[in-house]
Parts: sequence; C-alpha cells; structure tokens
Amino acid sequence: MEERRERPAARAQAIRTAARAAFPNTLPILTGFLFVGMAFGIYVCSLGYPPIVPILMSALIFAGSMQFVAASFLALPFAPVSTFFATLIFNARHMFYGLSMLEKYRACGRKKGPTIFWMCDETFTVNYAADVPEGVDRGWFYFFVSLFDYLYWLGATALGALCGDLIPFDTTGIDFVMTARFLVLFGN
Repeated sequence: MEERRERPAARAQAIRTAARAAFPNTLPILTGFLFVGMAFGIYVCSLGYPPIVPILMSALIFAGSMQFVAASFLALPFAPVSTFFATLIFNARHMFYGLSMLEKYRACGRKKGPTIFWMCDETFTVNYAADVPEGVDRGWFYFFVSLFDYLYWLGATALGALCGDLIPFDTTGIDFVMTARFLVLFGN
C-alpha cells in the first residue's frame, strides 16, 4: 500500500525535475519567438482579421514561416493545389527532423504525439543536441522543451494580436520578418 503512494509522488517529482531541466534550454527560443510571434499576430490583424484568427492559426498550425504564408493565402482566392505545394515545400524539412528524432522520441511513450506536433526548427535543435542531465527522464525532458516552445509561440502570437492595435505603427514589411530571420541565421 505504501509503495503505491510513493509511485505517484516519485512520478510527479520526475516530471517537475524534467520541466526544470528543460526550461533553461528554451529561454533563447523564448526571446526569438517573442519578436516573431508578436509580428505574426500583428500582421494577421493588420490584414483585417480579428485577434482570434492568428491565435487559432498558431494553436493549430504551429509552423512559423508557413503561418505567414497561410495568412497571405487567406487574402487570395482559394487555390488548394498551390496551397498544398507551398505547404509541402515549406515544411518538407520536418520529414527529416522526424526521421532523425525517431530514436530519441521512443523515450516519450504516450507523450510522443504532442512532442512531435510541437516540433519546430528550434525545438528540433534543442532536443537533438541537448545533453539531458543525469537522472532526468528523457521523455519528459523532450516533452517540456516542445511544450514550452509551443506555449512561447502561442503566447507571443496572442500578445501581438491583442496588443498590436495599442501601439500605432506602420506594419508595411512586417510580413518580411521570417525571411529576415532566416537571412540572419544563414549569414551567421
């Protein structure tokens, strides 16, 4: 009987330990997502959509650069073939990410689904290269890196969508944020 009570407590401790170990690894991503996610929220609202649209796009699509493209597609006549091929081209790299993470994500068990859904370029980089500390559950570590990054993007999008109108400025060129970001990363 006493052993049964220890198991949930030990499991809860393992989850907290993994969250604490994962969090510092995600802070650089928070800074980048704060800027780009806010830009996305502002951009979609500048197209005339209500704040719920970019928030839902970030919650359901979670594909950074493709979200900027998708927002532009919303303003055009519906073209499913073009949309399909653009999405395939923009996100084809995720097939390779997924293949290279198969072994690592075995440790995730039932958490594998959301951990895979929340994988983006930044999450892949952290989870692929991370030295998970001794005694930390790898599955929970990968899960929390992915969850934190997802929440950063979603929160930044919501912040931009909800507060973008409070700061009046010209949004011309804001859709170039992702391109500029990739150029900076490529140049380094």
